[in-house]
Amino acid sequence: MTTTEYAVKGMTCGHCVSAVTAEVGAIDGVTDVTVDLASGVVTVASTAPLDDKAVRDAVDEAGYEVVDS
Repeated sequence: MTTTEYAVKGMTCGHCVSAVTAEVGAIDGVTDVTVDLASGVVTVASTAPLDDKAVRDAVDEAGYEVVDS
């Protein structure tokens, strides 16, 4: 299992958390998505390392942006 953290900009409420969780959770191999709204960190657990572009695209689809830390 692999766990990766992403800093996401623009999340402000529970709906934001739900949207990001749903989009990222739909990526093949993702087993868990945890969003810390206060810090803007999205933690993604997966069966194998994920393609960063796939995660960035999913976050973008939800209406937010992965930022480089």
